[in-house]
Amino acid sequence: MTLGTDEAAAREETGWLAPHPRVVAAAAVFSLGVAVPAVVALARFLLGRDVAVGLVVAAGAGATVLIAAAGAAYETARLRTTRYRLTGQRLELRSGIWTKEHRAVPRERVRSVDVTADPVRRALGLAVVKVGTGEHASGERAELTLDALAVAEAEALRRVLLAERPAEQAEGPLAELRWSWIRYAPLTVWTVVGGGLVLGGLYKLLGTLGFEPSESEAVARAWEWFTATPWLTVPILLLANVLVGLVGAIALYAESWGKYRLEREPATLRIRRGLLTTRSLTLEERRLRGVAVTEPLLLRLGGGARVTAVATGLKKAEENQTEDVAALTPPLPAGEARRIASGVLREEFDPAGLRGHPRAARGRRVRRALLTVVTLAAGLGVLASRTSWVPGWVWALPVLAVPAGWALAADAYRSLGHGLTRRHLLTRSGTARRRTVALDRAGIVGWTISQSVFQRRAGLLNVSATTAAGAGRYDVLDVGQDDGLLLASRAVPGLLEPFVEEFVE
Repeated sequence: MTLGTDEAAAREETGWLAPHPRVVAAAAVFSLGVAVPAVVALARFLLGRDVAVGLVVAAGAGATVLIAAAGAAYETARLRTTRYRLTGQRLELRSGIWTKEHRAVPRERVRSVDVTADPVRRALGLAVVKVGTGEHASGERAELTLDALAVAEAEALRRVLLAERPAEQAEGPLAELRWSWIRYAPLTVWTVVGGGLVLGGLYKLLGTLGFEPSESEAVARAWEWFTATPWLTVPILLLANVLVGLVGAIALYAESWGKYRLEREPATLRIRRGLLTTRSLTLEERRLRGVAVTEPLLLRLGGGARVTAVATGLKKAEENQTEDVAALTPPLPAGEARRIASGVLREEFDPAGLRGHPRAARGRRVRRALLTVVTLAAGLGVLASRTSWVPGWVWALPVLAVPAGWALAADAYRSLGHGLTRRHLLTRSGTARRRTVALDRAGIVGWTISQSVFQRRAGLLNVSATTAAGAGRYDVLDVGQDDGLLLASRAVPGLLEPFVEEFVE
């Protein structure tokens, strides 16, 4: 009996694999990011005490070696304690140097597989595999991460987890990058504020390294020149800010979306992109619950849009990620976005056919805009009564805000719309960020009907579809009461009817 138990235990411990040994070299390279500021701070400290330059250089080199060695040693310890295996039922991961952890993900719960490789890992032939499970927890608990595997091993694991057939049987690309799309890169607020962000980051970095720009004589002279000739320096700074933001936006677009390709493989969608850091995200089509075509105001004025997926098992972007993980396309022409959305849905995506909302919805938006103007004027009045800072020209702001608010309110009303297709519920709203969502009717699990006192007087209500995917809730705002209830009733027959009579009463 004991022998049988030992044999079962031995079989249970077979099949465990370790990350690739080259992760140690990658860790040593990444440690240089810590070594550079540390060496700069050390050099400033030693030079301030009249230490010979040769000794400073030697100390800096020694510190760099020690930091890289420490990073490599830590990664070696992590490598020795990290093991993973794939069985017929689950993917398991054992890890932890001080605190041991054993995680297991049933294979039927795998929602997505994300394969990424930054420039260092690419040079070493490595990739990081992130397996999405559809959990709603935050941080690392939302996925299982294998760091790092050989590229071929990562690709093989991706295919096995998603039970794919060979790539040559794929149906083909839905979209590929056209570099002419890069003209949409600057159509973002980051173009306007990018220069200020770069300057703020540079100031913070210099402070971390021990430099105080405010104490610099050159900075003091520049500030004197700036205050002495604002009519010249302010336009120059604004132009420089826009140029820096423009260059940054274009560079970020190229790095994030270079080599972009969206293709339909058997039962899956696969997005590949990235010049320096490559990324490959695979989604099972059975987890897809629709798409959203988003048009931020600047992008919309330029005739552009972007497409994101509404799917289960996709977590939000991490802090160090530049793009939403649900993004299916970069910013591109609106017509191309609609074509791609139709291809993903396997159904025509045509926002032009959406049904408009009652004129009472427009009145609500106009009143909100005018209330904002009144609040702005009141705030300026209070400020002017308590301080002499407010110049006369500032009072032009509320005056200019009236037509601007009216135009935005009218645009917000025109953006409202809803409709039904054979398989999807369509809803559109927003002006600063207009979004048109096509939600799979089969994925709607509930409805929320809300109506404020003001909406009740105007005969309007909000109808919200609840789903397990994406944001979890998608609203049809300020729709007529009869239209809204009829829409919900037709979208998912039988789900709303038992409650309609009670709500109306």
